Amino acid sequence: MEGVNPSCYRRPRIMVTNDDGIDAPGLRALVQVLVSTDRYEVLVCAPDSEKSGVSHCITWQHALSVKRVQIEGATAFAVCGTPADSASIGVSQMLFPEVPDLVVSGINKGSNCGYHIVYSGTVAGAREAFFLGVPSLAMSYDWVGGKSSDDDYKLGAEACLPLINAVLTEIKNGTYFQRCFLNIDIPTDVVHHKGYRATRQGKSIVKIGWRQVVSESQGGNMLSTMTMENNSTIGEGPKVSSTPSEENLLFKKQVKGLQFDGEDMDFQALQEGYITVTPLGALSRADADSENHLKNWLPNVTDHSSPISIIE
Repeated sequence: MEGVNPSCYRRPRIMVTNDDGIDAPGLRALVQVLVSTDRYEVLVCAPDSEKSGVSHCITWQHALSVKRVQIEGATAFAVCGTPADSASIGVSQMLFPEVPDLVVSGINKGSNCGYHIVYSGTVAGAREAFFLGVPSLAMSYDWVGGKSSDDDYKLGAEACLPLINAVLTEIKNGTYFQRCFLNIDIPTDVVHHKGYRATRQGKSIVKIGWRQVVSESQGGNMLSTMTMENNSTIGEGPKVSSTPSEENLLFKKQVKGLQFDGEDMDFQALQEGYITVTPLGALSRADADSENHLKNWLPNVTDHSSPISIIE
């Protein structure tokens, strides 16, 4: 444009983090796609090893160890800490000279829908950025063993570029809605996805039980994010063949089943083939009925000062 100094413009800064670790295929594919567009300044600040299922755990009493990592086209650091740690130090200007315009956490191996959002380190990385006033997205891919491959991460990142660009446009124009961050889930068959769908966080959850084992290696591992593969076996699993010491009992989680709710919820829409976009806030509030119940119940608490006996 005539009369405008081109030096006034700069590329948007996107910082990528995750919970699967800085070497995870999902993160590397996302970074590769962002770099290949030549439209962004790409920063990476992620855990140095897998930190799946750690939720919003943070390092408090110990110093964080941070190491420079070579990733083509990006400025990258590996953090000996959690996803929330990585997001926090990444936006602090201790590692990068400027605060990123947008933080993207992912792409995670396994979906993050419903109640599993609470467990997710991927979502926590985006949530921590949101706490600190930086717009953020969490991105997860509904990985299914026997169907999915690492190539799907690249396809998923490309499919979500319009979402990333739309958010950056809102940020640039000063119209970005700052009261939430976005949780994005990409369907297994990403090539034939049905488009974007705005959803609400549902109540889906994999029901987990426990079984006793005689060694750490007995039994298989679950996915990196509390989700259940379509070909997972639901059952009691092998019985313990010997009696372990009572001083050192070993137990492993096992999948008991899957519970989910219906339409307009994240898990259902994801299974129907949509890329789900779910707004999340900092806190999980109870519903209005629960809040009203508490308001009516609390004034009567003093009427129950006597000890209570439960008859079984």
